Amino acid sequence: MEAGLPDNALKPISATGIVHLGLGAFFRAFGCLYVADAMAASGGDWGIVGVSLRSPNTRDALRPQDWNYTAVSLAENDVVPRQIDVLNDVLVAPEDPMAVLAAMIDPAVKIVSLTVTEKGYCHNSATGTLNPDHPDVQHDLGHDLPISAVGFLVRALQRRRAAGIAPFTVLSCDNLPENGRVVRGVVLDMARRIDPELADWIAAEGRFPCTMVDRITPATTQGDIVRVASLTGVTDAAPVMHEPFSQWAIEDDFVGGERPDLAAAGAEMVADVTAHEHMKLRMLNGTHSALAYTGYLAGHETIDQTISDPVFAAFARALWAEIIPAVVPPNGIVLDAYAETLFARYANPAIRHRTWQIAMDGSQKLPQRLLSTLRENIAAGRPSPCLYLAVAAWMRYVSGTDETGQQIDVRDPLAEQLRGAAAADDTPADIVAAILSMREIFDEDLAGQLKTPVTQAAQLLWAMGARQSAQEVTA
Repeated sequence: MEAGLPDNALKPISATGIVHLGLGAFFRAFGCLYVADAMAASGGDWGIVGVSLRSPNTRDALRPQDWNYTAVSLAENDVVPRQIDVLNDVLVAPEDPMAVLAAMIDPAVKIVSLTVTEKGYCHNSATGTLNPDHPDVQHDLGHDLPISAVGFLVRALQRRRAAGIAPFTVLSCDNLPENGRVVRGVVLDMARRIDPELADWIAAEGRFPCTMVDRITPATTQGDIVRVASLTGVTDAAPVMHEPFSQWAIEDDFVGGERPDLAAAGAEMVADVTAHEHMKLRMLNGTHSALAYTGYLAGHETIDQTISDPVFAAFARALWAEIIPAVVPPNGIVLDAYAETLFARYANPAIRHRTWQIAMDGSQKLPQRLLSTLRENIAAGRPSPCLYLAVAAWMRYVSGTDETGQQIDVRDPLAEQLRGAAAADDTPADIVAAILSMREIFDEDLAGQLKTPVTQAAQLLWAMGARQSAQEVTA
């Protein structure tokens, strides 16, 4: 068996047109494939330089492979590997931030895309605005060489303006409602604190299209690496695994209209992605998070295991029944049919998407995935017992101890505060009250509306456990 993907002397050399911040498994299983397909269909120099904002691991794995890697589509009875060669380089920001800025300043770069997760925007998740007290923001306001994604965007745009180079389009690919407007807001806020004229230039000349991205991409395991080697006959240190389904809706608003022919690759280029965003964030991401917290507490390791449990299958369908009235469907979409498609995707046994992985960073995800739906349901007087249970299950999860008394490895930027809000001798009502008082997550008005129903759900959850509670609220 060959060691490493083969060097391909015939690999097409495409000049870099895109810099991507936060080069994780998702973008390599999603955006890179769309860009590769767009160039195959219509040409153009849209090679990608990836940027790791924290760890060198991805760079170190890909460099010996000439930045090539394998993307594997996993259906229940169909496994399809594909070699991806659209990457030109991977930079590691903490090692050489100036190299990252130099790549972003290159006039040939027309797009800077990013998948930095919700917490990477250094914003207040309850309001969507820049958090000026965030330590990375504090650093970037005082230093020319940044450490945050927002700081890199602002400092690169500052240098492009000084050099007389047009701004790049900032293309967010993260699961945030109105993600383009969120990143525009935090960029303008930071820029204004540095130089008001810079902020005015970005506001006038820059573009921040909103997008909706959808492809389930579990974290790659050592077992996946072994499996890919068996499938292809070569060792790939950095493959990515993904479901066959993929959807990308993009607001067609780019600086100078310059972009790959993403429509030829299957993306939906639209005037407004709001309907797509709300549908996906609420119906997919909302139920994904709800199943992750309740499923984890019930002892299920993956989403497919969770949804194969008839109690949680019924819980998922009941969740969609509560969510659908708060969703305006995009043209041509029937929401009940979309829910059935989601159910089938969750049940795909080839995708081992761990509940623990989905449960990460819940403090940043809840506002758009669950709380926005609850806010609308409360205003409309619609009952939401399953959604209240999902919020209570998140509170139980972040308390750090599961139903058997075992410690939970909670990964969340507010993990310490959340754990502190759930002392061992507190009642469920105490824990709910303490967490609802965290204004980084819950505004005062919503917290007041949630207190009674979430407390009732928490008392049920602590007394009966996640599985029986899910059965109780769907009975």
